[in-house]
Amino acid sequence: MGMPLKGKVAAVTGAASGIGLSITKALLADGVTVVMVDRDAEALTALTADLGNAAIAQVTDLLDPQSCNAMVPEILSKVDHIDIMLCNAGSYIGGDLVDTTPEAIDRMMNLNVNAVMKNVHAVAPHMTERGSGDIIVTCSIAGHTAIHVEPVYSASKWAITSFVQTMRRQLMQSGVRVAQVSPGPVISALLSDWEPERLQRMKDAGALMETQEVADAMMYMLTRPRNVTIRDMVVLPSNFDI
Repeated sequence: MGMPLKGKVAAVTGAASGIGLSITKALLADGVTVVMVDRDAEALTALTADLGNAAIAQVTDLLDPQSCNAMVPEILSKVDHIDIMLCNAGSYIGGDLVDTTPEAIDRMMNLNVNAVMKNVHAVAPHMTERGSGDIIVTCSIAGHTAIHVEPVYSASKWAITSFVQTMRRQLMQSGVRVAQVSPGPVISALLSDWEPERLQRMKDAGALMETQEVADAMMYMLTRPRNVTIRDMVVLPSNFDI
C-alpha cells in the first residue's frame, strides 16, 4: 500500500515536456501542487492554464547562473514549502567525442551535473530544517554502464550516480530521502540527437519506452513508507540490449 501524496508540494525541473511533463501530470492527479520549472515561458503559460490551479509556472534557465541560483527562493515565494524536488532537466550528446564541440560539452555537463548539484544544494537546507523531503534525480542506465556511443553523456550520468548516492548518505538522518531513477532510452526530445538509423532500429525492435513509464517508477518511489528508500530504480524497455 502506497503512502498518499495529496496535499504535498513538488517542484519539477524540465517540466514542460517529456518525463517532466508526465510526472507533473501524475503528481497533479494524486492531489499534489506542482511548481513546473522550465525555461520555456510560453509553454509553461499554456500548460498551467490547461492543467489547473495546482500547476504553477516557474520560469528558470538552469544554464544561467543567476536564474539557477534564484530558482528555489522564487519557488518558495509562490508556495510555502517544498516536499518533493524532482531534478529532471537534462540534455544529450551522442556519437564519437571528436564529432562534438567544447561548447556542447560545457552545456551538457552544466545542465546534467552542475545544475542538479546547485538545485540540491539550494533545497537541502529547506528540507532538513523541516525534517522531511524527497529528492529524486532523473539519471540514466548510462550512469551504470559505459555506453561506447555516449562518452560525454555517460560521464555526466556516472557523475550524477555518485552525487546522488553520496547525498543520500549525507541526508538520510535528516528525514530527507535522496534517490534516482535510471531509465533506458525514452521516446522524447532527448533522442533527437540520435543517429536516424539507430533511432529507427530501436523503434522497430521495441527497445524504447514512453515517458509515462518512467513517471510511474517515480510515483512508486515517492509513495513508499518513510522508512523505505528506493535508492535507484533502473527501468528498461524489455528489448533493450546494452
